[in-house]
Amino acid sequence: MNDSVRIEKDSLGEVEVPASAYYGAQTQRAVENFPISGIPFPRSFLSALGIVKSSCARANQDLDDLDPQIAGAIVQAADELRTGELDAHFPVDIFQTGSGTSTNMNANEVLSNRAIEILGGTIGSKSPVHPNDHVNRGQSSNDVIPTTSHVAVGIELEKTLLPALDYLEAALTEKAQAWDGIVKTGRTHLMDATPVRLGQVFSGYAAQVRLGRVRVEATLPRIRELALGGTAVGTGINTLPLFPPKAIQYIAEATGIPFVEANNHFEAQAARDALVEVSGALKVIACSLTKIANDIRFLGSGPRTGLGELRLPETQPGSSIMPGKVNPVICESVLMVCAQVIGNDAAVTIGGQGGNFELNVMIPVMTFNVLQSTDLLANSCRNLVDRCVTDLVADEDRATETVERNLAICTALAPAIGYDEAASISKEAHKTGRNVREVAAERGVLGDNELAQALDSFAMTERLQA
Repeated sequence: MNDSVRIEKDSLGEVEVPASAYYGAQTQRAVENFPISGIPFPRSFLSALGIVKSSCARANQDLDDLDPQIAGAIVQAADELRTGELDAHFPVDIFQTGSGTSTNMNANEVLSNRAIEILGGTIGSKSPVHPNDHVNRGQSSNDVIPTTSHVAVGIELEKTLLPALDYLEAALTEKAQAWDGIVKTGRTHLMDATPVRLGQVFSGYAAQVRLGRVRVEATLPRIRELALGGTAVGTGINTLPLFPPKAIQYIAEATGIPFVEANNHFEAQAARDALVEVSGALKVIACSLTKIANDIRFLGSGPRTGLGELRLPETQPGSSIMPGKVNPVICESVLMVCAQVIGNDAAVTIGGQGGNFELNVMIPVMTFNVLQSTDLLANSCRNLVDRCVTDLVADEDRATETVERNLAICTALAPAIGYDEAASISKEAHKTGRNVREVAAERGVLGDNELAQALDSFAMTERLQA
């Protein structure tokens, strides 16, 4: 036998396992069976898995179903998993068995061997701590992995994404208030439209972000329902009746999130509708951020021949061949993140259709995609604020210039002189290269004071009062 390996056994026979690894035979088989992407479950999932396993051990001890010494060692090992000390021992690929059984057994083996080590035993012996009989007591991969998925997603949504959305909304609101007096050209169909205040535009962006938060919050009650206690098919075979509520109470205490036992365990294991729902909300946020990032970079286009109503912070040189060029790279990074999130949602949607009879068999990829989307959106929101929105500058002179040259301001004349005459003024102004104010004055359609009042660009941005 190679000195760098040890022999472990499972129901299929003997397996060579790296001597330094805490995992055992089933994990090693999974490593060999799934050489697909090299991408393991992320830190957020492993942390949640540590919380779940620790909570289960504590509940079993409370119910006198697990020796306190064994339970204590499992809890200590699970807490190390939670904090990241054991991540190197979780090599199983995301693209694995659809229930996530390989990862659950990976955790059972790692925590068993680490607990054995804590108690002074021999790693690989399965004594005094057995991966199935003790670490996995009262559990099945079929309820542990869905539970861990919800715990991980719930934590990331509430403690990472929602604060990031708040951060972005506050920054956009600050700009909206600061720029409320700046009138600029509105644009619809990419063409000039009636004036709008730059502050109004940014208030719209802030509202999009706020509504994204509302959409995410609306999914949380379903994410907070945990499948734990359903074991194999939702019936709860081989678990004590009080085990689920006790374990889930510990999960809630550890996370500060009010997780509860699933109202229906058959739904909780056979379907992954809550993940599909969350992913849909994340997709909406991606669409919102795409609009916001695109508008900012278009409004900042130039600096000489573009719209130029915004001046974006210069973060890095933009070209390897054109000296002095600076590009809207932060906005572009947001756009790529949004494309990834929308693509992730497509995979999650397909995964949501993978509930065959009593178990969904697309859980790992669905969980990975939702966690990645959550993380990408949170990081992008914060980066957009820190490296773009905070240092955005409005070019008020440029905004005023475009309003005066805007043919669509003739819309304000229509109530007084009629649509056809206003359209005629617009066409002549466009044909002659003059502005609407000059042509209207020349035609004498209104008195000087009336014309000035009608073409007050700020007044055009406010709804007429009855």
